[in-house]
Amino acid sequence: MKRQTYIYTITFIAALGGFLFGFDTAVISGANPFIQKYFKLDELALGWAVSSVIVGCIIGAFSAGFVSDLFGRKKVLLITAVLFTFSAVGTALATNFTFFVLARILGGIGVGAASALSPTYIAEISPADRRGRLVSINQLTIVIGILVVYFTNLLFAESFGDDSWRYMLGSEAIPALLFFGLLFLIPESPRWLFKNHQEAKAREVLRKLEGESHITEEISEIEESLKGEQEKVAFADLFKGGMAKITVIGIILAMLQQLVGINAIIYYAPTIFESAGAGLESALRQTVAIGGTNLLFTFVAINLVDRWGRKPLLLAGSVGMTLSLSFLSFSFLSDGGAGSGVLFSILGYIASFAATHAAVMWVVVSEIFPNKYRGSAMSVALFMHWSSTYLVTQTFPWMLANKGGAFSFGIFAVIAALSLVFVWFFVPETKGKSLEQIEKELQIS
Repeated sequence: MKRQTYIYTITFIAALGGFLFGFDTAVISGANPFIQKYFKLDELALGWAVSSVIVGCIIGAFSAGFVSDLFGRKKVLLITAVLFTFSAVGTALATNFTFFVLARILGGIGVGAASALSPTYIAEISPADRRGRLVSINQLTIVIGILVVYFTNLLFAESFGDDSWRYMLGSEAIPALLFFGLLFLIPESPRWLFKNHQEAKAREVLRKLEGESHITEEISEIEESLKGEQEKVAFADLFKGGMAKITVIGIILAMLQQLVGINAIIYYAPTIFESAGAGLESALRQTVAIGGTNLLFTFVAINLVDRWGRKPLLLAGSVGMTLSLSFLSFSFLSDGGAGSGVLFSILGYIASFAATHAAVMWVVVSEIFPNKYRGSAMSVALFMHWSSTYLVTQTFPWMLANKGGAFSFGIFAVIAALSLVFVWFFVPETKGKSLEQIEKELQIS
């Protein structure tokens, strides 16, 4: 197998964790009206039905890095595939709300772990000049998962009526089992192997990834970055010296990606459109437009992230999101959301997010943490990422019902504007640099 083909093959297999991430997070949007009716839920209980998965995500994201530092990226990805499968079957068969929530939390652990490990693994096996593109493939598979589930939700709703939610949720078992099987075909991360004194295996993996002409230089840089690695990394070490600033940047960037409200739309798109006067079937069809826009503009991110750089894309995305969310808020304020402004504003917001923050956040966060701290630091950043997601998904149904769309999306517009300021002053550019070069330039001690 040619080297480039090999790299892309293992990248796409690892990125199936992103597909399941997208599938799992979006599948609930179509099921919401049916589970609300079946379990007789009010707005706060519906918020818990949706956001309970985020509790699992927080657990998974926080623990994945530490566990994968001990046992390897590949082994923990295999565990996530098992969790996705059990969750899909459990939610589909649930007959009481408690069991349903517990199954959702189980799947959330898989989502949280995959959200941390898939981009980390891809970053660690990628050549520097293509890392942005390759890590962005993880985001591509996330939005493909979202688009696929929007189509299947519509299909199941039209075919099975009130019982369609069981088919929606259970269908996730198919890609989860595929992910589990394909993971046996990928190697362990060479940087993890070096870190855990398996140099012969690491050299063999790097030979396939980098080729003979670059392997000596790559190994030298990895070994240099891992000096002193025998010392155990404690949680407090992430907030000491030069590492503290990088940890905080990673945390805030990961939080902002969710606090701008993306999952309010991904999780509750049919509910938003119904609040604007659309019928359920029409609302489900409009979610397909969201999924299509999300996919289309993810290709924009993949094509530009290694050409324009990380920071320019993040800045452009913050501007686009701020304008789109402001117009969306105004649409609810002026006509209650009854006009076409809601759909067009949401599509503009999705386009701005998908082409920039959606993919680029994962790229930057996977790059700025040094080898020694990457697993642990990613876990902390993703813990805060999913905590922010929980805050949005738990409170949004109540905000929409009690405060209205103008207030809800106005809040997100303000946060998008703040993200512009943060990126401008604090986020470093990492385009075209090896992970070890980035570590040196950031002067992390």
